[in-house]
Amino acid sequence: MIRWPEPGWPLAVRDAVVRHLEAAYPHEGCGVILQSGDAGPWRVRPLRNASDRPHTAYAFAPEEWLAVSLEADARGERVVCVFHSHVEAPATFSPEDRARAAPEGHPLLPGVSYLIGSIHRGCVVWVCQYEWQGDDFRLQEP
Repeated sequence: MIRWPEPGWPLAVRDAVVRHLEAAYPHEGCGVILQSGDAGPWRVRPLRNASDRPHTAYAFAPEEWLAVSLEADARGERVVCVFHSHVEAPATFSPEDRARAAPEGHPLLPGVSYLIGSIHRGCVVWVCQYEWQGDDFRLQEP
């Protein structure tokens, strides 16, 4: 059984995230979770990992990020969460994750949380959620 942060994401969202992260193994998988309005339906949008070090890092291709942004605007959605995996490593917010999410000490995507899935031998075993609080990304405790 996979440990997810509480309050949990809807089962369909969790399943879609896990499927994508496990399919990307042995590379880090990545994507975003979108929501329509404040209480509307959720949508998981897997993205290709464009990092030149896909075993240990993730990056969104600029053209794919632009397409997701335009798609979200057209559908009245907003990005509420960025997700990615750590391969054979814990689901901790790494210094590289922090540098990419807040390169100048301020989040690039204010109000967006980050889910990190720890994947071992091709299976997601643990997922942690981080949110910007004050001056850093902090683990959301269950």
